[in-house]
Amino acid sequence: MAKTTKILIAGFGGQGILFTGKALAYTGLKAGMEVSWLPSYGPEMRGGTANCSVTLSDTPIGSPIVDKPDVLIAMNLPSLEKYLNETENGGYIVYDSSLIAKECSREGVSIMGIPATKMASDNALDGLANMIILGKVIKETNVLTLDQIKNSLAQMVPAKKAELLEKNIKAIELGYNF
Repeated sequence: MAKTTKILIAGFGGQGILFTGKALAYTGLKAGMEVSWLPSYGPEMRGGTANCSVTLSDTPIGSPIVDKPDVLIAMNLPSLEKYLNETENGGYIVYDSSLIAKECSREGVSIMGIPATKMASDNALDGLANMIILGKVIKETNVLTLDQIKNSLAQMVPAKKAELLEKNIKAIELGYNF
């Protein structure tokens, strides 16, 4: 049976939404999957709305648009509220509970809050809450492996920014082990 996972990453510009999507898409590509990556952001850039649709599949993808995600990553309350009821039954919602104080629930989906922004701050990984959440998503969904994402990041992050690679991997591992 064909396996397709539609992922929507949503939040404010500057939260690493597009980089998270790019990491997922690149890793899927390296794993031999069919991939689509569709970034979308408001004209404001930093501080405005941002979201990124990623589809990973073992069959060709008809459309890059993800309107009913299997996995929702919500980095702020407006994004969680907007897409909570759009997430497919049987899907996953992972949100940053440092930024979203509201308890949320919905029948038919697994919802996990992870204090990613606080964890990033506590571990000198400011700005990497997105990678912490990505680690949690990888652990929960098994759509990609931890080793696959680490290997992809090593290829995505330029050698002159090696310190960023180490921090990104540390952040992913924190989320994975949360």
